[in-house]
Amino acid sequence: MKIDTDILTTFPGLFVAEDDIGPLAITDVNPELEDLKDVIIAEIKDRYSLELVKDEPLFRAYRDFFWSVGVDPTKTRPASEALVRRILAGKPLPTINTAVDAYNLASIRTGVPIGAFDAHLLHGDLTMRFAQEGEEFLGIGMKKPIILQKNQVILTDEKEIIAVYPYRDSDGTKITPATKTIHIVACGVPKIDKETVFSAYKLASGYLKEYNQGR
Repeated sequence: MKIDTDILTTFPGLFVAEDDIGPLAITDVNPELEDLKDVIIAEIKDRYSLELVKDEPLFRAYRDFFWSVGVDPTKTRPASEALVRRILAGKPLPTINTAVDAYNLASIRTGVPIGAFDAHLLHGDLTMRFAQEGEEFLGIGMKKPIILQKNQVILTDEKEIIAVYPYRDSDGTKITPATKTIHIVACGVPKIDKETVFSAYKLASGYLKEYNQGR
């Protein structure tokens, strides 16, 4: 991924870990993955409290980044924090498919947001840059495109915007049971060290390979 100089100047220390993972055989459910989900849910309940989770240094770093790009993290949570909060509030985790569920568990366990894209729907190399005023983006679950502001950080391929970094991926490149290869991006921000980001990438990669063999 090419990261524009303006991004690195504005956000020193920002780091991503990325690669293609595949071939995969994605299914609706995997009993072993459901067992892992129960283990991680118990782990999160032991590690955090709902009242104090926002003050955890790791989540605070992502919240600070959100504020700096004009996103209110009290309304739009960093993806990893949002999933942790669901667990602490006693709500069930979303069940999408064995790939999305697998990398979501890696994100929950490490606290690092993870972007994921159908590699066969990407066009050329990826770039991280600031959005241009008036650019449009249609994310997963959105009914209509949103208009981006100039200070928002985005990921693009050579054709379109594929993510607003680091919290919403594009509907056009989302993971489905038909996906065979996934391009994952473990998303770092300032104050998050490289090893933490790389560990999240490795865990997500391992979960994707282990629980998406079509069993």
